[in-house]
Amino acid sequence: MDEVIRANDAALATGVTDTMSRIADVIRRHHDEIIRLWTEQATRAASARGLEGPELKNLMQAYLASLADDSRSPDTARAKRRGLVENHVAARLRQGFHVAEVVEEFSLLGRCISSMWADSTREAHPGAVEVERLLSELHDVSVEVTALFTEHLQEDEQTEKRYLRLIQKVASEALEVNAADLRERLREVVSLVREALAAQGAALFLLELEDTEPGTVVSTGIGMEVLARYASSRGGPDAEPGSGLDAEATMLQPSEALRGAGLLSLLGLRLATHHAVRGAIYVGITQEREFTARERRRLESLGERLAVHLDNAKLHADLRAKVAALHEERDLRERFVSVLAHDLRGPLTAAKVGAQLLLRRPEVLEERRDLARRIDQNIERTDRMVRDLLDANRIRAGERLSLQFAPCDLTAIAREVIEELSSIHGERFLLVSEGPIEGFWSEDELRRALWNLTSNAVKYGALDAPVTLTVTRTDSIARVSIHNEGRTISRADQESLFKPFSRTRTAQTGVAKGWGLGLTLVWGAAQAHGGRVSVQSVEGDGTTFTLELPLDSRAVATAGT
Repeated sequence: MDEVIRANDAALATGVTDTMSRIADVIRRHHDEIIRLWTEQATRAASARGLEGPELKNLMQAYLASLADDSRSPDTARAKRRGLVENHVAARLRQGFHVAEVVEEFSLLGRCISSMWADSTREAHPGAVEVERLLSELHDVSVEVTALFTEHLQEDEQTEKRYLRLIQKVASEALEVNAADLRERLREVVSLVREALAAQGAALFLLELEDTEPGTVVSTGIGMEVLARYASSRGGPDAEPGSGLDAEATMLQPSEALRGAGLLSLLGLRLATHHAVRGAIYVGITQEREFTARERRRLESLGERLAVHLDNAKLHADLRAKVAALHEERDLRERFVSVLAHDLRGPLTAAKVGAQLLLRRPEVLEERRDLARRIDQNIERTDRMVRDLLDANRIRAGERLSLQFAPCDLTAIAREVIEELSSIHGERFLLVSEGPIEGFWSEDELRRALWNLTSNAVKYGALDAPVTLTVTRTDSIARVSIHNEGRTISRADQESLFKPFSRTRTAQTGVAKGWGLGLTLVWGAAQAHGGRVSVQSVEGDGTTFTLELPLDSRAVATAGT
């Protein structure tokens, strides 16, 4: 531009006439040389953006030619040049240029034009009017470039606000849908992101950190299946968080599969979520180029808003789960209180009536030993209920039952349980054992566990089939299994079988009543012994509960101190 100004000053100082060589003639004669010189200097500034030959200079060539086109009216020529400037600015915006860089491109063109006569004689210089006209044209272009950039930024801001509002709307609606519909709503969000960046493919990956599943992936556009696999492999449960991504948009190297699907450039962003959810979003385009700073900033802005809504969705889901758990706990508490009042009233009333009879006729106390025995039995039954309830509450609170371990025989305990239950249910029990199986355990706790398991087998098993207790051992483990024929336990019920106050659907609809604490106490006994309890229920093969114990549980007590 300095050369242009100096040429103008020289022309004015020396009175060079307008009949001398016109700038249009200079441009026509030196068109290729001007473009070569401009390209060399412009490439240095644009090389950081990865722009080369045709992409860099194609519109500038047309604009230079329009300056030398005197076949059109001034207004038509001016309109054509404005159209070329608009196209050039639009291209540079997509390539991430700033307004000053584009203004400098046109100033550089002016310097390259003026250099064509810098070394020639003054008589060969263009006239002052034409130099002034070139200066005015380049000044108007600079103003036009600035105005176009301002207009575009305003439109870009409004567009971004629109997409942010749409994402907020879709994400908010997604909070209210069920899991089956959530994927479709997330796909709408991904489509909005793809549209906002004018990308050809996009994918979103989500994973709850405590989840061992592969995670949720939704994708849209070309190569969506390949892109979904890519997203899963980059963010799966075994991958490092973000797998190389940052909270800022990052250029990634497309895999061969992605290139084969037509996605030649890839941009990724790790979603900055905070509530136990990992997320990443990927967008791909069919051009092999750097994503512009504006494109990266837009993805970051959309990703930030999306992360907020994903966090809200997680919090909302957790809140709903807690509310559901509270409702369930309230229902269980109400049902438990009702059953507790009913079950405790029976033995306490019997004990009270027996005691009153003895008080009225103390002289027959010696003759009514059976009545005293029933009183003792009912009080013992009440004490057992209260003890079971207290132990179940300890287990529910995450506490381990405090037990005293001593040498005892698992086979003998099983035999005692069978004898006690046989007096109630008759001779329908079988004991299969290799003989005495001794270890260090809590005899009272194992008796309660086996009593609960065996009485459950009687309650819910087939009435015409035996209940079999099998006691075995290995070098390190003692095992007792209780098997009954009859209706099986569904897989859904098996998952909650050992939770406090939990009863299967069959138990809830059947005639057998209970608190739903028996299996919880069995689970607690197994845990306190350092063992485990499991269930296998197969149609046609009946149901088997298996209690496994280490031969010496004293180490468990030592570890817990």
